[in-house]
Amino acid sequence: MLRVLAWIDRALGALLKPVVFAGMAGLSLVITLQIVSRVAFTSVPWTEEVARFLLIWTTFLGATLAFQQGRHIAVSILRDRLPPLPRRIVALAGTLVILAFLVMLAIIGTRYMNVQSFQRSPSLRLSMFWVYAVMPVSAVLMAVLAVIDVVRILAGKELRDAPGELAE
Repeated sequence: MLRVLAWIDRALGALLKPVVFAGMAGLSLVITLQIVSRVAFTSVPWTEEVARFLLIWTTFLGATLAFQQGRHIAVSILRDRLPPLPRRIVALAGTLVILAFLVMLAIIGTRYMNVQSFQRSPSLRLSMFWVYAVMPVSAVLMAVLAVIDVVRILAGKELRDAPGELAE
C-alpha cells in the first residue's frame, strides 16, 4: 500500500511540475505582450485578465507542488527535539489539522466557485467558475497528499520534511 501511495505522490508531483512551469511561462509571455503592446501601440485588452487568471492558478497549483515537496514554511524546532514516538504524535496531530483545513477549503471553495459561476469576466467573457475552480482542486490535491502523510506517519515512515519526493 505504501508503494501505491508513494507512486501517487510522485505522479502528482510529475503532473504539477510541467503545469506550474507552463503557467509561469504563459504568465511571462502574456505580461511581455502586455508591456510591448502598451509601448508600441494600443494595449491588448485581454492580457490583463489572462495574466491575473494565470497568476491565480499558478499560485494555487504552485502551493500544491510546494506541499508535495515539503517546501512550505514550518517551525519544527520543538518537534525535532522530541523522541521518536512523541515526534510522530505531534507530526500526526499537525497533519490532521492541515487535513481538516484543506477539507474546509475544498468545501468553501466549491461553494464560492458555484456562487460566482454566473459571473463572466469583462474581456474574455469567461465564466468565473473556471477561475475559482482552482481553490477546491488544489485543496483536494493537497488533502490527498496529507492523507498520504497520515498513512506514512501511522506506518512509522519518515516525515515529509526535506524537499523532494517520498521514497517507497
